[in-house]
Order: sequence, then C-alpha cells, then structure tokens
Amino acid sequence: MLAPIAWRTPPRHYGPWERVTSLLTESLVEMGVDVTLFATADSLTAGEFRAVAPAGYEEDRMIDARVWGCLHISEVFEHASEFDLIHNHFDFVPLSYSALVETPVLTTIHGFSSATILPVYRKYNGRTWYVSISDADRAPGLDYIATIHHGIDFERFSFHERPGEYLLYFGRIHHDKGAREAIEIARRAGRRLVMAGIIQDEAYYEREVKPWLDRGDAEYIGSVGPDRRDAVLGGAAALLHPINFDEPFGLSVVESMACGTPVIAFNRGSMPELIEHGRNGFLVDAVEGAVAALDDLASIDRYECRLLAERRFARRRMAEQYVEVYEKIIARSRNRRSVGYAGLGGSGLSMNGNPAPDGAVGDPAGA
Repeated sequence: MLAPIAWRTPPRHYGPWERVTSLLTESLVEMGVDVTLFATADSLTAGEFRAVAPAGYEEDRMIDARVWGCLHISEVFEHASEFDLIHNHFDFVPLSYSALVETPVLTTIHGFSSATILPVYRKYNGRTWYVSISDADRAPGLDYIATIHHGIDFERFSFHERPGEYLLYFGRIHHDKGAREAIEIARRAGRRLVMAGIIQDEAYYEREVKPWLDRGDAEYIGSVGPDRRDAVLGGAAALLHPINFDEPFGLSVVESMACGTPVIAFNRGSMPELIEHGRNGFLVDAVEGAVAALDDLASIDRYECRLLAERRFARRRMAEQYVEVYEKIIARSRNRRSVGYAGLGGSGLSMNGNPAPDGAVGDPAGA
C-alpha cells in the first residue's frame, strides 16, 4: 500500500488521501489480508510497515517533497517482487515505474490536479489499473476497473439528535471549496457560521475570509483533527458545502451525515452521488438556493442521514470492494504471464474463505 507523504498516515488533522489509505489498510488487515504500508516514518498501522521519509513534507518544511517522494516511491518498486500487487495512492508519478516491474499496479485516482497530468495516465492506461472514487471524476479516454466510494470509520462518529444552531464550513480555506460563499449564505440567512480547515490559499483567506471574521460574521476555529471532528460536525445544524469545482468525492460530506448533520451543497462533481436531495441534504445551484434550503432543514430526519451513510459508506464495504478488484487484477495478471499465483497474502482465498477457482474472476470491466 503506497501512501502519499504530504502528511502522516493516518493524518493528525488534515490529509484526506492519507486518511483513506489508512482506513483501507487497517480494514484489510482486520480482514486477514497481508498488507505492507509504505508511508512516513511517524505513521501508524497494524499491518507490516516500511518507511523512508522521516515525516510529511507539509508538516516538516525541511523535507524536500521531490527528493523524498522519489525515494519513497522507489523503495516500493525496488521490492515489487515481494508483493502480489502494489496499490498506489500517490498520484501519477508511481505510474512511471510500473513498466519496470512485473507486479501489477493499481492506482486509486483521488482527483486530477489539472489536465496537464493526464498524459501520464494515458500512457499507462491498459498496462496498469485505475479506480475512480466517483463516477463524476472519470476522465474521458481512461479505462477504469471500478468506481469505489470512500468509506469512513463510523465508530469515530456519533449520532447527534439535537444539534446546535450554528452552520458549519468544514474544508480547505480556498476558492475551490467555497469558503467565501459559505460566509455569504450564513450572512444572508442571519445564522452563525463556524469555519474549520487548513488555510491553503493565504491571499484568498486575507481577501475573502478574514474581513468577515473581523466583523464577527463568522468564526474560524482552525484545522480540526479526529479528536474534535465528531463534536464539531455533529453540533452543526447543517454543513455548507458550496464548492466551486467538480469535487471528486468529499469526505467531510459523508462524515457530516454520519453525525446526522444534513449537507447543503452546490450540485457539482460527486455531490449527486453522495447526497439524496431532501433525505440527507439539499443539492442547490447557487447561494440563493442554499439560503432557501435552510428553511427546509426541519424536513430532514437526522437519524436517516446517519442510516443512509452507514449503508453506503462504511469502511468495511470499501475494503471488500477493493479485495474484489485485487482478485480480478491478480487473476488477469496471472493469465497474462501464464504463471500461478498464491493469492492475497499467499492465501489464495476468496472473500468467503474458499479457494478461488481458476476462471472464477472475469476480465475487469473497461480494462
């Protein structure tokens, strides 16, 4: 399991890719899969563990991301023969190593930072394997073996039947995430807004957010880690998610619903895949629609928000879907090389614990 190294795995506060990598790793270990996590040296796992980078480059600015990223990736591929499969969560650069090894490589594409990185994905399309985290985030011309929505650890999120009155913005302070729009929604509605998240764009924060904080129209509480996430999300009347880009997924949306807190989001990207309009939140097109939706919050059953999230976004469900994908890839790779394989962790077992018969797994869809 190749984790990113911007932050620790699991992250102390921010680090969505690292968080998903950790949740998947620990879930697989619980299921009896032999997993080796490659992450920063301060990372935590119940599985096997290897590290080169001493810490995350976003947490220690003395760490050069390019240097330690190269060392981190090469460490995995230099030991590729030890593994049945390499699962890459570290974006596009590891793909450039994939043709040098026989071990199959699966990449979970957590999003495209820009169209400029697509040539790398196109070059290795068909040789490696791609999972999208939402149907909305699939790039034309790429073949995907599956879409697997992220799962979360519901044990860390409790149901809050009686929330406070405040509205919540929970995400990066950046134009893409709609921090300024959240302030405007709350201001027009005459509601208190609490804002949580890392300041990713300092100029944007100074120009679009800080003046409203100084006026008392919103309160910024910084980046919220696992120790406070449940209370902050669960105590809100609603989560405002007025995104200005086509978001690939949105962990905070699911985490909010896990606490029973409905979400009011701009209808872009993956939001229609996460939010059932009128049941666990509202999909709107602009600030005006979000303000109007606040009047309908009483129609949302907070307990149903929790139940819908549990049914669709449990980490065990995510892990089981990935195991199905792993088995397909290993079977297909075995057929390509015309050699036997021992299965996940050398067990040769399918999900039900029985030996996986030859030909039991068909060709991956779209690969």
